[in-house]
Amino acid sequence: MDALQSIGVFAAQTFLILFAIIAVILVIAMVAAKAAGHKNEIEVELLHKKYKNFQNLLKAHTMSKTERKDLKKQLKQEKKESADKSRTHEKKIFVIDFEGDVKASAVENLREEVTAVLTSAKPEDEVVVRIESPGGVVHGYGLAASQLLRIRDKGIPLTVCVDKVAASGGYLMSVTANKILSAPFAIVGSIGVVAQVPNFHRILKKHDVDVKEYTAGEFKRTVSLLGEITSKGEEKFQQQLEETHILFKSFVQKFRPQMNLQEVATGEYWYGEQAITKGLVDEIRTSDDYLMALADKHQIIKVKFEQHESFGDKLSGIIGKAVKKGALSIVEELETRRFL
Repeated sequence: MDALQSIGVFAAQTFLILFAIIAVILVIAMVAAKAAGHKNEIEVELLHKKYKNFQNLLKAHTMSKTERKDLKKQLKQEKKESADKSRTHEKKIFVIDFEGDVKASAVENLREEVTAVLTSAKPEDEVVVRIESPGGVVHGYGLAASQLLRIRDKGIPLTVCVDKVAASGGYLMSVTANKILSAPFAIVGSIGVVAQVPNFHRILKKHDVDVKEYTAGEFKRTVSLLGEITSKGEEKFQQQLEETHILFKSFVQKFRPQMNLQEVATGEYWYGEQAITKGLVDEIRTSDDYLMALADKHQIIKVKFEQHESFGDKLSGIIGKAVKKGALSIVEELETRRFL
C-alpha cells in the first residue's frame, strides 16, 4: 500500500513539474513573439520575368547542346543590355489578386495592396485586379469597391479580370474598372440582395420557452431569430433590402451607363459569352492571355500583402474561434447579415 502511495505521489509530482515546464515555455514563446511583432509586408513578383523564364526553360529542353550554348550567350547579352537600359519611363502594369469570401475578409489585404501601388503608379501605368468572388456582406464588398475607386480617382487606368466568378458583391467591385475582361465561362452579374433569417419562435412557444427582447427605437430589430416576427417588422426588413438593391443598381449604372439596368438587375447571373452581349463585361479573355500579351513590352508587377501572425495572435485566434461557437455569436451572425 505504501509503495502504491509513493508511486502515486511521484506521478503527481512529475505531472506538476511537466505542467510547469510547458507553461514556462508557452509564456516565453508568447513574450518572444510579442517582442518580434507582426511581420506584415508587401511582396513583389515580376511576372514579365517569370513568363520569360518559362519561355527560355522550354526552349532549352527542346534544343541541341550547341543550340543551348548559343541561347545561354544570347540571354547573357540580353541581360547585359537590359541592365544598361533604363526602364524607369516604361509603362508598368501592377497586378492585384482578390479572392473573396462571404465576409470579404480579403479587403484588409486589398487596402494595403492598393496603398502600396498608389505610392508608385502613375496615370500612364495600369492596374489589373483579378477578382474571384461569389459575393457576400454588403459593408465588406462596399469597402472593397471603394478601395478600387481609389485607383480610378488617381486617374490610373483600372482593368478587372474575371476568370471564374465575380457575382453580386464581386461584380459590385468589378464595375469600378475602366474595362472588365471575362473568361468565356466565368460567372458574372447577380445584381441583387438576399438575406436569410431562420426563426425558432414557434418551436420555443410549443415548449413554453419565453424569449424577452428589449429595444429602443421602433425598427431597432425588424426580424428576430428567436422572437416573433411581426408583419410590420417583416415589411420594414423587406423595405431595407429593396433600398440596398436600389443603391447597388445606382452604383452599377454610374460606372456602366451603357447597360440596360432593368434587364440585368434581376439577381440573375450570366456566363461570360452571354454577359458581353448584355454589356456586363467588355471583352472575352483570360487574365493569363491579357498579361502575357503585355509582358513583351511592359513590366508586370504583382503586388501582394502578406500578414504573418505572431504566436500570440494565433493563440488568441484559436480562443476566439472557440468563443464564437457560443449561442450569442450565432444569433448575431444570423440576424445582422445582408448579402450582395
